[in-house]
Amino acid sequence: MTKPPLLMMFVFCAALVATGAARADPKPVDLELAFVVDASGSIDEEETRLQRQGYADALINPHVLNAIARGYLQSIAVAYIEFAADGCERLSVPWTRIHDGASARAFGDRVLAQPREYCPGGNAIGDAIAFAHGSIETNTFEGTRRVIDVSGDGPNTIGRPVTLARDLAVASGITINGLVIERPSMPDLDEYFKSAVTGGPRSFVIKAENRRVFAAAILKKLIIEIAGQMPVSSQARK
Repeated sequence: MTKPPLLMMFVFCAALVATGAARADPKPVDLELAFVVDASGSIDEEETRLQRQGYADALINPHVLNAIARGYLQSIAVAYIEFAADGCERLSVPWTRIHDGASARAFGDRVLAQPREYCPGGNAIGDAIAFAHGSIETNTFEGTRRVIDVSGDGPNTIGRPVTLARDLAVASGITINGLVIERPSMPDLDEYFKSAVTGGPRSFVIKAENRRVFAAAILKKLIIEIAGQMPVSSQARK
């Protein structure tokens, strides 16, 4: 049974209060960035590997490392969260400070080493955003900016309303960006993400037309997020 929106808000706020002590002495960083990655049944083994490899490769790219080094604190904090149906979101790789090539590579290696967990039943994007929101609020870092980075190949189909989760996160000062994996059956998914999933200052959606350009789309999005700039184009091509 789906919980009423007011009850979900109460449960979410209570969880933040209960775990608020985790941020008693937070470590300052330029950016807190949660990678929220689709691991539902529509994402096969190859796509799972491509997604993980794309994030691992992007973090050690010289352009990304240079963007981190240009920050005031020269460091960011990242976490890798995978989601599927409601109740299936998980913190695959916990919050980690990235400040150089070695720390970026170590994080990427941990992403690649994660076992794949199957949880069929739909796309609970709203639950995933709420999970990432709570994780940002209760981690041990304090970012100048806070971003949730959602990638997926379909709309929210189960769990809490995605717009409610989006609005709660944005109201707390978090920006939500999107990376859409285009499928022929959903040609307007990027427009759905723009209207229902993303929000906050300088939010944007990038569309990957196919698997070949997925890694390039991740790299482009990551550089934009670290630099805090709007993209010139929202579509990655081969």
